Amino acid sequence: MSLKYLLVAVALPPMCFLYFAIAGVVLWNRRWGRALAALGVGGLTLFSLPIVGGLLIRSLEQDLPLTPPPGAMPKAIVILGGDIARIPNPPYALPGALTLDRLRAGAALRRHTGLPILVTGGTVHQDRPPVGQIMADSLRDDFRIETAWVEDKSADTWQNALFSAEILKGQGISSVYIVTQAWHMPRAVQAFRQAGLTVTAVPTQLDTPLDLLLQGFIPRVSTWNWSYFALHEWVGRVWYARH
Repeated sequence: MSLKYLLVAVALPPMCFLYFAIAGVVLWNRRWGRALAALGVGGLTLFSLPIVGGLLIRSLEQDLPLTPPPGAMPKAIVILGGDIARIPNPPYALPGALTLDRLRAGAALRRHTGLPILVTGGTVHQDRPPVGQIMADSLRDDFRIETAWVEDKSADTWQNALFSAEILKGQGISSVYIVTQAWHMPRAVQAFRQAGLTVTAVPTQLDTPLDLLLQGFIPRVSTWNWSYFALHEWVGRVWYARH
């Protein structure tokens, strides 16, 4: 695991609040130890509320470029890689839930438009194939769709865009559909535009309206995941803005 990914895993909420809580319990006999424990428990509780996680996710799903710009219709579909599910036998890995959602949406778009597909994603685990190759295999085996280009060197969304743009520009393509989750789309659009491509967003789905009733204020374990995704995206967008 690289230092960047280690820092993200440790420093971003809600996980950082778990470490605060643990440190507070260890140092309970000191006044600031109890304060640290309270901060940790309070933060974990806050980011487990569906109303909070929902607001964070939906803050990323605004003003997406869903309509192709006039005079610049997309000429290819780019499906961004995500997670993988490791298995003990060949092919040793399959698309994870997030990646599979992207493949489904990309396959549907291909059937609608007939455009060629580029999949992008590098090696996540050294003992498993690159994500891009796993995606291409899944498109062929599960969706009966052949992939035109496989980008399999990238380590993050910024490199997804950089390396994909290099391939596409070599084919004379400068306008593309981008397929990923809606909450990931703003960062993807930002990266691909910086790489010099015109982007039309095709999110896998948009979240339902917020539930402002009682259940929106009842903590759920699953909401920690959404809070993490959202905060990770916002940090990434700020970081990309520096480029």
